Amino acid sequence: MEGKVKQDGAGKICIRYNDGMTTIVAVDIGGTRMRAASYKQDQLSPNAQKKIPSLASQSGGLERLIRLIEDIWPPGGDVAAIGLGSPGPLDPHSGYLLAPPNNPEWHNFPLAPSVEKHFGVKTYLDNDGNLACLAEYRYGAGKGHRNALYITVSTGIGAGVVIEDRLLQGYHGLAAELGHVIVDPHGPPCSCGFNGHLESFSSGPAIVKYVLQELDSGSKSVVKRDESLSARDIAEAASKGDALAIRAYQRAGEYLGIGVASFLHIFDPSIVIFGGGVSQAGRLLFDPFEESLKRHVFHPRYLEGLVIAQAQLGDDAGLLGARALAEMKSGL
Repeated sequence: MEGKVKQDGAGKICIRYNDGMTTIVAVDIGGTRMRAASYKQDQLSPNAQKKIPSLASQSGGLERLIRLIEDIWPPGGDVAAIGLGSPGPLDPHSGYLLAPPNNPEWHNFPLAPSVEKHFGVKTYLDNDGNLACLAEYRYGAGKGHRNALYITVSTGIGAGVVIEDRLLQGYHGLAAELGHVIVDPHGPPCSCGFNGHLESFSSGPAIVKYVLQELDSGSKSVVKRDESLSARDIAEAASKGDALAIRAYQRAGEYLGIGVASFLHIFDPSIVIFGGGVSQAGRLLFDPFEESLKRHVFHPRYLEGLVIAQAQLGDDAGLLGARALAEMKSGL
């Protein structure tokens, strides 16, 4: 990798790696791994990519991230922009991480400015839910739609919203935290500590928690109490006709329908895209979801022409979303 030595505004020596405008670098920072890839602007397949453990509980995260990016940097350094995706909360306007889970070193940390200073290339940051939405909107299930809602139903519930071809970020950069919308103020506690959020009813851990509580109350089921019990295990039990397992997914789908009905009222999308492991339960989740959605939407007009779709990009959504963010922000 080649770079140009130059002085910054304070007279300090730094290395400028950017010599052209032909490549985008994308980074997907997860809880267990970090991935980086370089893309030519006219190609969706990466020229180079690499993944490493995040080691989020250990110090030196920025140094590991910089080395990872350097390892996939194109010969000649012709990079137009860098896109970073990370769990929130974060501020996409300033590029600061605010309080990423399981990573105290990066609390109130200037991640995008630090990467930009090192490489001398414009660097943009947003949360993983927003970037998965942006990726599906530009390259996946939402392609051709100007107004899209993306919801990932997994360990938590994340989301992203595109309105009239623009990613919704909000004044503080904290928009579209739809998993933390209150669907029942008297409901169970969410992972964030507040009660009655959508995530506390319809996420994978919420489904497991409900089943365990019902077992403790004497409900009969083929599901056995186990520390490794997952929403997938419960879905398998439901496929065999287990009444409690079916009821758990009916409950999750019911509240998901309540939440999405409100989201339709606010955003009026033409497509709702679902990703995440829990969404793979298929009709077990989506039959009660669709029934609930129809009951709770206040006018049927919201449902006319509405597409309900599964995400198409899978594990690549984070990288492609970071790539799309860099292109969008840099005007490419």
